[in-house]
Amino acid sequence: MANIRDVAKQAGVSVTTVSRVLNDHPYVTEEKRLAVEKAMEELGYYQNINAIHLSKGETRLIGVAVPFINHSYFSTLLNGIADQALVCDYNLVFYQTNYQEQEERKALEALKRKQVDGLLILSRASGWEAIEAYQEFGPIVVCESSNHTRIPCVSVDHYEAFRFGMRYMIQKGHRHIGYCIGRMNGTNSNLREMAYCEELEFIEEPYRKDWVFNNCLTIEDGKRVVNEYMSLEEKPSALLITSDQVAAGFKMEAGKQGIRVPADVAILGFDNHPIAEALDLTTIELPLHEVGMSLVEQVSSKNPASAIYPFELVERGSV
Repeated sequence: MANIRDVAKQAGVSVTTVSRVLNDHPYVTEEKRLAVEKAMEELGYYQNINAIHLSKGETRLIGVAVPFINHSYFSTLLNGIADQALVCDYNLVFYQTNYQEQEERKALEALKRKQVDGLLILSRASGWEAIEAYQEFGPIVVCESSNHTRIPCVSVDHYEAFRFGMRYMIQKGHRHIGYCIGRMNGTNSNLREMAYCEELEFIEEPYRKDWVFNNCLTIEDGKRVVNEYMSLEEKPSALLITSDQVAAGFKMEAGKQGIRVPADVAILGFDNHPIAEALDLTTIELPLHEVGMSLVEQVSSKNPASAIYPFELVERGSV
């Protein structure tokens, strides 16, 4: 395999000149630049990118630990991340974790081994202590509503968004309110649960465990919830559904089973996904694309900082 000295000999120039051509140095004559490029082509010489990264101390890669790539919440975040990575001249390395700590640790180990310059965790399975142990190896930014003092967090305020949703339903005259959630554990999920319980307490309504529907991530899950809802002896008159995909599945299946939305049950989604507009779903818009862009800005910054982004109600016909 040809090396830089072989190229210099073939082109009739010094090794320094070849190096300058490879690094786009301005002080090289056009004649010598063309001679070097011709020699490289004839010899089949290619730069060793790993060696370049090692010499510069960076990879221009950002690791992204994401539970599910095909979920609308995360795919919108990823779109923002990809757009800003392009602006900042970074490439992305994805680690799909499925909320498994051992998979998340692979992403953290990649940061430790300098395989990536920084790491974004879009929803964590690991505890804070486990993540903090890797912070010395490079910047880590987590996408969640948290006031963590050491690790920057960029997100929407899920507590306030959910509390707003509850109060909106209450103002519409609903007191029997249930909700659908992706998972019961996790910081953002705990914040939603807290907001839910506090608002129930405010209107002096009891917490009903069977009105909380877990593992709701997809359209199919929304359809499943309709059957669970139908099986209830006492049914909620309103549902907060933390994903427009799930809300869409619920509304479609409800229509098939003769359940009227919002006459029989009002539904409020989250995200303002295009499917919400198509199905006339009232939803709370979360600026996930902007959050994704900010995540890249922070992880590539010398002084990453936390940030919280505002939400907005989009009223349509499902409440």
